[in-house]
Amino acid sequence: MPVNKRQKRVKKKAQTNRPLQAPEETESPNVTEPKPTKNEAVGKKKGFFRKPKFGRRVNFILGTIIGICGAFIFAVNSNDGIFDPAALEALSARLGSSDLFEDIKGFLSYHMFDESTTMDSKTRSQLSTEIDVGLDMRDEGYSYHHPVVMTPGVISSGLESWSFRNCSVPYFRKRLWGSWSMLKAMLLDKQCWLEHLMLDPKTGLDPPGIRLRAAQGFEAADFFITGYWIWSKIIENLAAIGYEPNNMLSASYDWRLSYSNLEERDRYFSKLKLFIEYSKLVHGRKVVLISHSMGSQVSYYFLKWVEAEGYGNGGPGWVNEYIESFINISGSLIGAPKTLAALLSGEMKDTAQLNQFSVYGLEKFFSRAERAMMVRTMGGVSSMLPKGGNLIWGNTSWAADDDDTGDLSNGVMIHYRNDASDPHSRFDSEQALEFLNNVTSNDFRNMLRTNYSNGLAWTKDEVERNNKIPAKWINPLETSLPYAPDMKIYCFHGVGKPTERGYFYSKNDEGHPVIDSSVNDGTKIENGIVMDDGDGTLPLIALGFVCNKAWKTERFNPANISVVNYELRHDPAAFDLRGGPRSAEHVDILGHSELNEMVLKIVSGHGDEVKDHRESNILEIVNRINLDSPEK
Repeated sequence: MPVNKRQKRVKKKAQTNRPLQAPEETESPNVTEPKPTKNEAVGKKKGFFRKPKFGRRVNFILGTIIGICGAFIFAVNSNDGIFDPAALEALSARLGSSDLFEDIKGFLSYHMFDESTTMDSKTRSQLSTEIDVGLDMRDEGYSYHHPVVMTPGVISSGLESWSFRNCSVPYFRKRLWGSWSMLKAMLLDKQCWLEHLMLDPKTGLDPPGIRLRAAQGFEAADFFITGYWIWSKIIENLAAIGYEPNNMLSASYDWRLSYSNLEERDRYFSKLKLFIEYSKLVHGRKVVLISHSMGSQVSYYFLKWVEAEGYGNGGPGWVNEYIESFINISGSLIGAPKTLAALLSGEMKDTAQLNQFSVYGLEKFFSRAERAMMVRTMGGVSSMLPKGGNLIWGNTSWAADDDDTGDLSNGVMIHYRNDASDPHSRFDSEQALEFLNNVTSNDFRNMLRTNYSNGLAWTKDEVERNNKIPAKWINPLETSLPYAPDMKIYCFHGVGKPTERGYFYSKNDEGHPVIDSSVNDGTKIENGIVMDDGDGTLPLIALGFVCNKAWKTERFNPANISVVNYELRHDPAAFDLRGGPRSAEHVDILGHSELNEMVLKIVSGHGDEVKDHRESNILEIVNRINLDSPEK
């Protein structure tokens, strides 16, 4: 796509107006960064940030919080768990008896650029590079046209307590996921927090006496915690061209639930169907669905559910009548290896690569076994296990995304050994899923069997049969898109960031599988993690296969729906904590200026201006896979 004058202005502004932040160390003695004055950085307040060794204190505290945030989704409430109140005593006392917590909150708000706070015009101009996309497009004549529904990704929606158990009362209508209240509850009332986050392992629904519900409104997914934006950039840019609550909806949901339980407990898909029908009735135009990550799976499931007899009852023409476009941003349509690691051992790259001291501290909060056990109760997380089998992900000797630079195939998803004296056994994706089943409970296996399917359909007849089976509806490789020839699909994702593709595992002293962080090769393997191209969360083949291959075939796209593929090269700013307006990382891509420009073109009725654009060799990769034959 040619770079127009406005894009040049945005890029130049991103380079010249860097947000204020603490300077980073550099090896070059000639490069120095201006430091904010004390009054600018922390105001006149005395306390923690005026004390010596500021940088090391900040690094320690930020590292602690980030490590906890990266792991608490995998915590578990288990009768056999290790909950040591003494381990939290010092930090709890500090949080409860001084201004440390407010210091941390203030620091993060300042340095992570919380745009929900009041700021002067000069500061605002420094922080609004991404928002300028909408303002400039408004000046160029783009304006509101199609109503919009936004579907967030996994863990993006805030969850608030509606419980009245003894420990629940102080947290009524406070977020136990996605707020500073979450961090306080996790640190100061860990047992109560765990009881609320964990689902019943048999039903996949709320435990007795517990009610945790998805927060509603745009604030449910615009920021995760103060300063850490998620959807706020897209929302602000939409608002700049005329969108407001009457013509757009943030369809937040409880991401812990399986998709069938989303409807059973919350009537989520029924409410979504009614809003879309209402929007077309009021505004006279079809709706644009904008989804991110797991939200793309939720949207795809909805497209199947809404037309099915006995479920949405919309009939075979509903999608074509009501949906203008489906925007798939970094969608996890065929899953991710990272999900397998999380369910297997409660680990990912972010935890496996921590140093020994950090791992020790993390284990004091939540052990790996506890994290794995908890996430196994969350049926929504399990929806992102790899789909399509060995044809898509490869086998122990070959994978379509192998780069031919070594003898390690990407098709080996798990390298496993029982003890240090044994060589690693090699498991492909199908064997890895079988291995996961062997080390998990009957409740977990029953949840997978009744809710999900991870295979691949080889014939048109098989696809048509699968279209009537709800457990198949999350899998675009076993079912087809609805017959909606007028609908358009736009697939956007990032490339150029090292991403988890496989894992080296060993058995720990308790007999549980853990990532073997001692395995490194200096190139592709880092601390037991096999890395490849992607967006930092999803590898390239997971990001690009469905839109570039499956939905280009008749049996998975019988109406020949137009599918546009657009890749964004990850090009983060050197001095921006979130990478700036050209970051294409899995979450930060939502603030990418070029992505926001294309989203605004689509919703304003100018989707024909968005054309295919690729930065990787994704076409070469997907064309190595033959969808007409089970043979490689």
